[in-house]
Amino acid sequence: MHMHISAPTSGLKGKNRTKTSTKKHHQYSSSPVTSVGSSGSNMVPSLGDATELIGSDQPTLSEKLKVFKASGFDPEGFLTTKCRNMSHKEVKNLCLYLVDLKKASAEEMRKSVYANYPSFIRTSREISDLEGQLLDLKNLLSSRAVLVNGLTDGIRIDSFTSNHEDTEYDVALDDMESSNQEKWIVEFMETLEVLLAERRIDEALHALDEGEQIAQQDNRYQSSTSTAMLQLQNNIIQQRQKLADSLVESASHPSATGAELRSSVQALKRLGDGPRAHGLLLRSHYRKLQHYLRDLHPAGPSLGAAYITAISQLTFSTLAQAATDSLAIFGDEPCYTSELVTWAVSQTESFALLVKRHFLASPASSGSLRIVSECVQVCLGHCSMLEARGMALSPVLLKICKPCVEQAFTSSLKRIEQSTAAIAASDDWSLNYPPLGSRSVSASSLLSQPKLSSSAHRFNSMTQEICEDVGSLENLSLANHAVESLLQLFDSYIKMLINALPNSTETENVEGRIVRVAETEAQQLTLLANALVLADELLPRAVSRFSHFPQTDDGSRRGSDRQNRAPEQRELKKRLQRLVDQLRDSFCRQHALDLIFNEDGTVRLSADMYFNMDANSEDLPEWFPSPIYQELFGKATLVASMASDVFVGKDRFATILLMRLTETVILWLSDDQSFWEDIEQGPQTLGPLGLQQFYLDMQFVILFASQGRYLSRHLHQVIKNIIGRAIDAVAATKVDPYSLLPEDEWFTDVAQIAIEVLTGKEPGENENEGIHSPIAPQSVECN
Repeated sequence: MHMHISAPTSGLKGKNRTKTSTKKHHQYSSSPVTSVGSSGSNMVPSLGDATELIGSDQPTLSEKLKVFKASGFDPEGFLTTKCRNMSHKEVKNLCLYLVDLKKASAEEMRKSVYANYPSFIRTSREISDLEGQLLDLKNLLSSRAVLVNGLTDGIRIDSFTSNHEDTEYDVALDDMESSNQEKWIVEFMETLEVLLAERRIDEALHALDEGEQIAQQDNRYQSSTSTAMLQLQNNIIQQRQKLADSLVESASHPSATGAELRSSVQALKRLGDGPRAHGLLLRSHYRKLQHYLRDLHPAGPSLGAAYITAISQLTFSTLAQAATDSLAIFGDEPCYTSELVTWAVSQTESFALLVKRHFLASPASSGSLRIVSECVQVCLGHCSMLEARGMALSPVLLKICKPCVEQAFTSSLKRIEQSTAAIAASDDWSLNYPPLGSRSVSASSLLSQPKLSSSAHRFNSMTQEICEDVGSLENLSLANHAVESLLQLFDSYIKMLINALPNSTETENVEGRIVRVAETEAQQLTLLANALVLADELLPRAVSRFSHFPQTDDGSRRGSDRQNRAPEQRELKKRLQRLVDQLRDSFCRQHALDLIFNEDGTVRLSADMYFNMDANSEDLPEWFPSPIYQELFGKATLVASMASDVFVGKDRFATILLMRLTETVILWLSDDQSFWEDIEQGPQTLGPLGLQQFYLDMQFVILFASQGRYLSRHLHQVIKNIIGRAIDAVAATKVDPYSLLPEDEWFTDVAQIAIEVLTGKEPGENENEGIHSPIAPQSVECN
């Protein structure tokens, strides 16, 4: 006989206990092990829906149910009548629906049973205690009845009859005289005492049963009970009690073997004291467990893992043996299975508290997640073996151990942050392969690893380790918490990288730590490479270790698992990319400010640089883009040349970086109110040379961004809007702006010559002449 029981995880706040709940528990106490608290009742259709599917057209629910309440209700005939006109597909759908309804009903019943589990256990104990009291009361009343009958009938001894045949004590008591009865009783008691003294328990129990049968037959055939028979009944009661006490004493002895314990408990149950026998069984296993634990001591500090493995195996093997003995002797009776579950839960809680106090508390506070996870994993491994015996105690263990794992995880994150910050304070911001000796790096796989700076390597290695440790504890459901914590940790590292930019607006790092500044563009691009590789490859790989879905052996669910996992991965990468964008935008903003402002804080990009061209128009200017746009082109060209080595396989990121860098400068010009107030409302207006220079600068930006393939539609539109705004400002002065501008080809040629000059190429002779004067002569005439 096999039992399936699960440990209750929630108590019952109400006090209603009915026979119905007891009967439900008895019906479902042998259901398979499931996780307490699982949902499944929300989709249970009503009975009205069921009858409608069958074909009922009754107007009200009460009338629909009348047919089911009839005493002569025939289910098969009812279905035959209702389903006669249904197609095969409709009947199949109806069967599937009824199967689902049955499962939902069973799940709802199971949840109701578990919700009232503590109340049922209390009721079962009370019933067991009441049965014991009733047994004592029965023995007491029997003794009183014997005494009363003896007093009323005097010392008259009647013969008594025994129809028991083919037994050792088969005698014709009805033909015996009083002396013969007394002689038989004396012999019977002597034989019983010998059996008890020789510990022949089975024969003694058999003798006691024979004696009780004779006493019961005498009471049945005689109008009154003789004194000898009263003496027999009293002696049997005394011997039963004596045998029970002897069994308890022998079973409680530390040297009692498992076979002796089971034999004593079995005999005690045959004596009619089942609750006491079951309690004796559990107490004996508890005492043996405590005895073994006292004898088990760690041989040294280095044997902590071996010690926790030993006590875990010892504890749960004892619980397994207790469950086996209980089922073998008492079967799956609800009162005994409930007591077994309660006892097993109590022992599991005691074990978990012991482990937490002596093995988890200190490593958890110090952030030793590996030690904590290995310890919990060992305990869960031994605990899960009990599920095959019908007891799911893992939730009890996890409830106590989970806070320690969470504390160790939080402390580990803090340690990663501190260690990474310490390395960042001395990081030279150069890209290198990870150092050998790392937990996830070997000499054979070194070249397949990405290049990062030393702080990023430390961040990655520690993050991979912590995710591997958390991933081994899937039962703790830490995935969501771990993902959020890792995102916060990466956000902290991004802030460190932002602080490493020169003249960063972030004046302080986490907890005021100092981060080494990345002075050169190559070092600053290393900051971006660190963030990009971590966000795009390494962190998603680490998170996948504890956020994956279980797979079947045949791989039938692998496709669906990938589909279910894809939205989570996409959301994670989006959030990581937003953090990388913060660093990228800080990089672009920093370089844009360096271009726009001088070291003394004055603005380089102002309207005066265009007004002054017409104020000093005695000589024709040498047409060339303004210095600020020359520097912007040089900065973009430098970044583009470095990006191929820094962002290996990340061409899109490099393109977006150049795009954002250029957009930052142009958008600043577009939004600079003081610049446009001077252009549109100031005392001076753009003259022909200023307008041409402004138009040339914008065309220059469009040309080099287009040739570099980072001219976005947004950037192109913003430049067009800027040019249009400048033309409108000139047109507001009653001057035709287009009459002041050469053809667009002239601006394109001059911009192309500037690009070649700035990149070290020698322009042609004709092109060189075009730099000093506009290609279209009418532009000079307009001046």
